[in-house]
Amino acid sequence: MYLKSLEVQGFKSFANKIVFEFHNGITGIVGPNGSGKSNVADAVRWVLGEQSAKQLRGASMQDVIFAGTENRKPLGYAYVAITLDNSDHSLAIDFNEVTVARRVYRSGESEYLINGNPCRLKEVSELFYDTGIGKEGYSIIGQGQIDRILSGKPEERRELFDEAAGIVKFKKRKLTAQKKLDNERENLVRVNDILTELERQVGPLQRQSEKAHTYLKKREELKNYDVNMFLLESARIESELKAADEKYAIADDELKETNATYESIKAEYERLGNDMQQMDERIESLRESITSTSSTRQKLENQIELLKEQIHTAEMTDEHLQSRLLAIEKEKAERLKSRKEYDEKKATLEAEIEQMKQNELLAVNEHEAVLAEVNRCNDGLEKGKNELIALLQERGSIQSRQQRFATMIEQINIRKAELTKRLLDRKTREAGLDDILDEANKKLSAVNEEIAGLKEKESALLAKAKEWRDKSKENARLMEEASTEYHKSVSRLESLKNIAERYDGYGNSIKRVMEQKAKNPGLLGVVSDLIQVDKRYEIAIETALSGNIQNIVTEDEATAKKMIGFLKTNHFGRATFLPLTSVRANRNTKNEAALGEKGVLGIANKLVKCDPKFDEVVAYLLGRVIVVDTIDNAIALAKKNHYSLHIVTVEGEYLAPGGSMSGGAFKNSSNLLARNREIEELEKRVDQTKTKLKELRARKDDIATAIALGEEDIAAIKTLLQEKYIEQNTAQISVDRADQQKKESANVYEDLRTENAEIEKQLEEINQGKKDIAAQLEASKQREEQLEKENSSYSEILEKQGVLEQEASHKAAAISLELANITKTAEFAIENINRINSEIEKFDEQRESLVEGAATAKDDIKKKQADIDAITQTILASKDNNSKLDEELRESIAKKEKMSEEYRGFFAKQEEVSKKQADLDKELFRLNSQRDKLKEASETQTNYMWDEYELTPHAAAELRNDAYDDLPSLKKLIAGIKDEIRRLGDVNVNAIEEYREISTRYEFLKGQHDDLIEAEKTLVGIIDELDSGMRKQFTEKFAEIQREFDKSFKQLFGGGHGSLELVEDEDILECGIRIIAQPPGKKLQNMMQMSGGEKALTAIALLFAIQALKPSPFCLLDEIEAALDDSNVSRYANYLNKLTKNTQFIVITHRRGTMEAADRLYGITMQEKGVSTLVSVNLIENDLTQ
Repeated sequence: MYLKSLEVQGFKSFANKIVFEFHNGITGIVGPNGSGKSNVADAVRWVLGEQSAKQLRGASMQDVIFAGTENRKPLGYAYVAITLDNSDHSLAIDFNEVTVARRVYRSGESEYLINGNPCRLKEVSELFYDTGIGKEGYSIIGQGQIDRILSGKPEERRELFDEAAGIVKFKKRKLTAQKKLDNERENLVRVNDILTELERQVGPLQRQSEKAHTYLKKREELKNYDVNMFLLESARIESELKAADEKYAIADDELKETNATYESIKAEYERLGNDMQQMDERIESLRESITSTSSTRQKLENQIELLKEQIHTAEMTDEHLQSRLLAIEKEKAERLKSRKEYDEKKATLEAEIEQMKQNELLAVNEHEAVLAEVNRCNDGLEKGKNELIALLQERGSIQSRQQRFATMIEQINIRKAELTKRLLDRKTREAGLDDILDEANKKLSAVNEEIAGLKEKESALLAKAKEWRDKSKENARLMEEASTEYHKSVSRLESLKNIAERYDGYGNSIKRVMEQKAKNPGLLGVVSDLIQVDKRYEIAIETALSGNIQNIVTEDEATAKKMIGFLKTNHFGRATFLPLTSVRANRNTKNEAALGEKGVLGIANKLVKCDPKFDEVVAYLLGRVIVVDTIDNAIALAKKNHYSLHIVTVEGEYLAPGGSMSGGAFKNSSNLLARNREIEELEKRVDQTKTKLKELRARKDDIATAIALGEEDIAAIKTLLQEKYIEQNTAQISVDRADQQKKESANVYEDLRTENAEIEKQLEEINQGKKDIAAQLEASKQREEQLEKENSSYSEILEKQGVLEQEASHKAAAISLELANITKTAEFAIENINRINSEIEKFDEQRESLVEGAATAKDDIKKKQADIDAITQTILASKDNNSKLDEELRESIAKKEKMSEEYRGFFAKQEEVSKKQADLDKELFRLNSQRDKLKEASETQTNYMWDEYELTPHAAAELRNDAYDDLPSLKKLIAGIKDEIRRLGDVNVNAIEEYREISTRYEFLKGQHDDLIEAEKTLVGIIDELDSGMRKQFTEKFAEIQREFDKSFKQLFGGGHGSLELVEDEDILECGIRIIAQPPGKKLQNMMQMSGGEKALTAIALLFAIQALKPSPFCLLDEIEAALDDSNVSRYANYLNKLTKNTQFIVITHRRGTMEAADRLYGITMQEKGVSTLVSVNLIENDLTQ
């Protein structure tokens, strides 16, 4: 395995994309100081996972991104990739070629890639374990690492030896195992805590569970006794009820016979009574007729006298009416005359008022026009004054500048004369050099033009590449967003489906029932699952349903009954069931009438969707509820309907019949109705996001193809550019040589020309300024004269307008006063006209009343006279009728006496039959009361059986035990068992289930506890095994490194002795390492006592020893021989050649001896300031031979 290539773009000074191709052997990288050579080493270190910006000679990780120059903008990202030949499969990956890349953006985002696939830093580190490659390994060595090896503490050298000994991956495994062990121990502590708590709960729950079992057993015994006592009591009641029914039937028959007898006697008795009553009525009628006739005759005679008096009074009233009519006519004529006068006066005044209003309007308009003119003149005067002041100030400034310009012109003319003389001298001296420079510049210009053309092409390609990268980045962002959205939606969807399947948010009883749905097809579902609601109405419908939202809909009553039994048997609580066969909605006509009211959105059941077969259930639950938009409209609707409606608002306020209101904030955001809607929305969103991701992935491939093609074009352009840069360098050298000969002269001449140009420019500016100042002064004088004329004109207008304004004001005031007086007079005239009209109307009413009275009086006299004649005739006829009535009265009294004797005989017989009826009624009432009490007792017993045990009489009969046939004994047994249950005290029936759950959980956690103990033992064993293996391997490898170090030390120093020691009294896996060196001819000494060159050579000897023992696939050395003299550099270079058999070397150097040992050289230069460029090998070789 070896390093095939390094690709760098946007990393530090490498702004452009540069690819280094490497081969086996030694590759040298050379260039001037500051050209960016060490950035190559930093790039390799960075791509291998270096996280410390300080190690990369920066303050933050963003410092590795190209920061820009005077001519270039900063780049947005840095990218480095290394490609390794893995044909020998040294790396644990199924590829013959492995490319590891790293990219970082200014936003802080970064990514690692292995063969183009995103990965984590951990995967990159694990890939290079025990290869010597990595940020902690010995494949990249710079001067900083050399210093740390020599000057650091013994403990700080440890990482290098661990990598060389091949125990790094074991240490990582140990660290991972140790973390797992810590986690297992933490989990063990938590499990122990939970077990302790469960053990604390298990005891009391076990006792409660046993108590609950005893209670249930006693309850079952009590049920058995109660059922048998119920059956015995039912039999007794049935027997007594049968006897009572028989007695009742006999008494009822006797009563019927007695009633029939009584009815016949009663009918005859009533007939006689009616006849007597009719006779009494006839007698009374005759008496009343006689009395009435006498009374009527007297009244008629009195009436005749009254009518005669009224006729006389009416004749007198007629004369009075005639005199009153004449007086009314006279007063009305006077009022009409006055009204005519006032009408004429009113018309005159109205005409005057209209004329005065017009005069007033004209006067006001005239006054406003005068005021407007006055304001305009005042504004003009003020503006003119301000402008005059500004003109005077500006003129003073202009005159000051004019004097300053005169002084400057005089000084500049003196300097100009001196410069002209010096320029002529310089021109003569430079004439001979221009021809040489022209020729060189022509060649340079031609090359520059070609480079410019290539740069334009490069810029266009880079822009296009940037555009594609932006598209790639945008596509990646969209993919990430879509992926995030997809996973979030899928997670939420799965969560919601799990919640829905588990019926989270529902009561325990609901969950328990719905768990039985698969076994019971008659269970159709919970109400909230069977309806769909628009999001706008969700809160309103959930408020309207309230607790009914958790009601369970069943196919029929049998399923509901079965599930109720299931809940009772298992003590799971209560639930409400809605059988489709029995639930019926009540229609409310008031709800239909309220639909047209303000704010009403509809009846609640019409605002939800459901399967048609659930319509009746939905109508039953919601058909009486009206949904309204706001609480104000809801209150208004409730008032209008006398608080008789169920009303709910879209925000959840509820108004109940009777006037109660409920509302406020919800405690949580749980919305059972929204769950299904959200699941549907999420399913659609997941499908849409999945499609979008597919499209984005296809687009990613298209963009990647376009980017690859663009990079190939850019690479071709860069190759051409590098060739042209060489030609440019050659031409530039020629120009530089000619330029060197006349540099001083040319610079001076250029300075003189520049200064002369500046003087000319200043003179031109001053002359132009003088012209501008003269023009400004002239314009200022003209404007001043113009302003004075305008101000004079405004003053004259103001004087005239002031007089006009006073006149207009007085005129308007006089008109307003006169208009007010006339208006008041007109109002007075209108009031008088209204008063007179009112009096005339009253006179007309009185006249009509009097005329009608007179006509009525005459008619009344005639009528009364006719009444007198008729009454006289009636009096004569009544005298004849009175004698006939007296005779008829005497006959009727005689008949009544006879009927009274017969009536008294029937009364005695009726009293006897009535007494017998009363006795039979009492007996029937007693028997009926007895029957009712027995039936009530039977019903009470039946209800008790149902309420307590949900047993019907038929079901109870099936539990009959013939051993229990004595009712008093049963009652004693029941009293005893009830007493035993009472002595048990409070019983927690749920403790049985809680104890079962706690026990199950305890057993589960106990198993986990045992598993954790076993896992802890296993991990401790793994750690011990790793420790043992690492100690053995490190001890062996350390001894080998010691031998290799002594060998390499002797070869590099030409003798002497080098050794390594472990720090004593410390763990061999953690202890530090001391380096002992003895150069030839010197005593054994500590590293701190050695010279800089000796230190560097010692460190190099140690690194070469490690490479010899465990060669890394490649090794990058960054100027580590800088402190060595030429002879030591030669030894260093020779030793490098020996190691190339197993290791590929990339050497960054300034030293000729190292360069000569290299098989291939790369040159780094900065032709453009701040931008590192790769220069061709041939150029470097030519430079070296010169």
